Amino acid sequence: MSDIQSKDSSKVGAFKKLSAVKGMNDVLPGESAKWEWLESKVRSLMAQYAYRNIRTPIVEPTALFVRGLGEVTDIVEKEMYSFEDRLNGEALTLRPESTAGVVRAVVEHNMLYEGGKRLYYMGPMFRHERPQRGRYRQFHQIGAEVLGFQGPEIDAEVILLAHDLWQAIGLKDVRLELNSLGQPPERLAHRAALISHFEKHPDVLDEDAKRRLYTNPLRILDTKNPAMKEVVESAPQLMDFLGEVSLAHFNALRQILDMNGVRYTLNPRLVRGMDYYNLTVFEFITDQLGSQGTVCGGGRYDYLIEQVGGKPAPAVGWALGLERVLALLEEQGALPPDAVPDAYAIVPDAGSLPLVLKYLRSLRAFGIKVQMHAGSGEGVGSMKSQFKKADGSGAAYALIFGADELSQNKVSVKSLRDGNGAQRSESLDSLETWAHSLQSPH
Repeated sequence: MSDIQSKDSSKVGAFKKLSAVKGMNDVLPGESAKWEWLESKVRSLMAQYAYRNIRTPIVEPTALFVRGLGEVTDIVEKEMYSFEDRLNGEALTLRPESTAGVVRAVVEHNMLYEGGKRLYYMGPMFRHERPQRGRYRQFHQIGAEVLGFQGPEIDAEVILLAHDLWQAIGLKDVRLELNSLGQPPERLAHRAALISHFEKHPDVLDEDAKRRLYTNPLRILDTKNPAMKEVVESAPQLMDFLGEVSLAHFNALRQILDMNGVRYTLNPRLVRGMDYYNLTVFEFITDQLGSQGTVCGGGRYDYLIEQVGGKPAPAVGWALGLERVLALLEEQGALPPDAVPDAYAIVPDAGSLPLVLKYLRSLRAFGIKVQMHAGSGEGVGSMKSQFKKADGSGAAYALIFGADELSQNKVSVKSLRDGNGAQRSESLDSLETWAHSLQSPH
């Protein structure tokens, strides 16, 4: 018997009920409407900033992430869904993030040949970690990437883009934290100082920190272990190792943000979870989602394009967690109401359906959201049951296509939400003149 077939063999064709993979969730229509609303806001803002959409595969070569994110990172070491292609033995991975894939696409298609590019993406990512609110094994990100421009004004632009998105969707109480990771020679000097510092406190370091001490000590600064808080806070700060050029870049960014009234705090311990960053790094943080405080994060990654095989070129970008943003909006009571139709069509006689469908298509062409009562196979149902369905749909109006109305080429329009059930008659010959009156403010 198949593994999915029920143990109760007395029932022919009985199968065990299947569920979604833990940490990979269905998004049902009531929730999906909120996702669509947020995605629509993002698309509109990206167009205003002249960013163009890019869509890359969910599956990429494993080497792309090992090379791009860094071999000694939590994502590569612990969280990636990696497997071997049974046909050709190729090592593949479900993408844990999209920046590396976007860079791979830009290099592969020589997209910087004609100059820099401003791009954005939306889609699912995959990481094998313990599911909790705002942190799932399949999660969704929206990201912006600017490739081929190196000035601090571009760092500022992507930060302002995220800042403007919060305003567009009504998100509040999100704070911006900034840091600079400088350039590789500066980080090497800082690295040596970090190793020397942590070597003096071997009893405080946890196993992860000991393992990373000589491979990637910067990652130790990103620890969430409270027992290491004091030794991390007393560690040498990278900002003290930055040269004149790196400091000038960072100060120019801060000046632009100040000019635009964007508040921020400096966080010298902010390093982000990938190794590809240099110079500017930033995060938008909330205190309203427990331990999952980062809503959006990013920075400059000027060496990643070369690491995946392209000609050296600068780049900067960010990604936000769609589930986290929606959870925060819900916490703040800022989500829009569920999408509902403007009108619900009541059809007492199934024989009238062909003609009614014609009129409903015309209304939809005029921008009206109309739901038609269904179920003619079992009889269309009584007027009472149809009105009950109309009320349950959330529509503001019921359109009654009765025999009397249709014989006069008319439809009755009944209000479902004004409390007194006002009803009027409208001509089906002049749909366009009154259709707009059905549109709801939502």
